[in-house]
Amino acid sequence: MASNGAQIRHATRDDVPTILGLIQELADYEKASSSVKATNELLTRTLSHYDPSTTWTGVPGNITSRDLFVKPAYRKKGYGVAILKALAQEVEKIGGKRLEWSCLTWNEPSLQFYQSEVIGAFKKDGWVGLRVEGDALGKLANS
Repeated sequence: MASNGAQIRHATRDDVPTILGLIQELADYEKASSSVKATNELLTRTLSHYDPSTTWTGVPGNITSRDLFVKPAYRKKGYGVAILKALAQEVEKIGGKRLEWSCLTWNEPSLQFYQSEVIGAFKKDGWVGLRVEGDALGKLANS
């Protein structure tokens, strides 16, 4: 557990600038700084939308995280465990069945942490992440 009693809570509109800063730090860490297009305005709109439903499990409440990041100065101090524990508690609170997130294949320290006995995550065999963006997205949308 985080040793200084840090509080984990739902984000508010007041948190948006901090969240944007964390997104930018994550992009730097993932060597993708130029791909960040988020703005305070876009993040504020995102905060107002939450749809926990899923077609696969047939129940609401599964949580998928795309961007999980702990600043380097706070790593190995229990913050990552505390964040994932809070997310797992939220999944159970809303009647969900799973918590999912993505990790880059080269990020071995994070993969080892996620697959540790403490977290208990596993790689999804047989799944590949897919994306349509840029010109291909426009082409698909207008075909």
